[in-house]
Amino acid sequence: MNNLQNEKININEMATFLLDTGVFLVSSGAHSGRVWRNCNRMAKHWGFQFNVNLNYTGMLLTVSDASNPEVAVTRFQSTPPSHIHMAVLSKVSHLSWRVTDGDLSFADAKQELELIKTHAHYPYWVVALAVGLSCGLLATLAGGNIVDLLFAFVAATTGSLSRYFIVKNKFNIFLAAIMAAFISSFIAGLDTIWGLGAMPELALATSVLYLIPGVPLLNSVIDLLEGYYSASLTRGLFAASLLFCIAIGMTMTITILGISNF
Repeated sequence: MNNLQNEKININEMATFLLDTGVFLVSSGAHSGRVWRNCNRMAKHWGFQFNVNLNYTGMLLTVSDASNPEVAVTRFQSTPPSHIHMAVLSKVSHLSWRVTDGDLSFADAKQELELIKTHAHYPYWVVALAVGLSCGLLATLAGGNIVDLLFAFVAATTGSLSRYFIVKNKFNIFLAAIMAAFISSFIAGLDTIWGLGAMPELALATSVLYLIPGVPLLNSVIDLLEGYYSASLTRGLFAASLLFCIAIGMTMTITILGISNF
């Protein structure tokens, strides 16, 4: 353990590794406190001090030598589009603890991080079916019948697939949210127009729930409570913007279909 802790590590390599780790955590759905704890844990183990300033679009960090604070490196990197993956957050946290326990050298830690990055996401069609089923079941739990469930399921699944392909083709994420909300609410709104379900308004309301930015909203609150005010503000504004886009998409549907009892 002592040999690993005392290994000589270039400060530039350490800054690059910590920045890479932090940006990866942010893009995977970590709140600011979690990013700081994971990175600081490893930096401290190898004899470095770590400071970070986070927002939703980028990460600024400063790494300095604990024995000579005048030797310092400051780096900034933009964060890629967010792809929430909770299993990845657990793996990186486990990696940081293994480093602290002296089980990994710096080279091994970098290799382990690259391995974690290859952790596969669920296929997009599995995600689409899962969110469709969850939205449909929510409509049923709220009092809808099987028809309302089917409309909500088809609407949410189709909207989720459309959002995936819109984002995949490099269109703006807010435009993707508007279009997905419109497509989902339009399909679910047909239940109201045709009057097939017991409570068709439930199908319309639940068909867009998969678009609610739950992780950014939750992280915004956590960041606020932990004192990361700039990160909290940017996450909150991002989540509010997505909610506004959902409202735009649903308003388009309600206007086109002439729904007046929603």
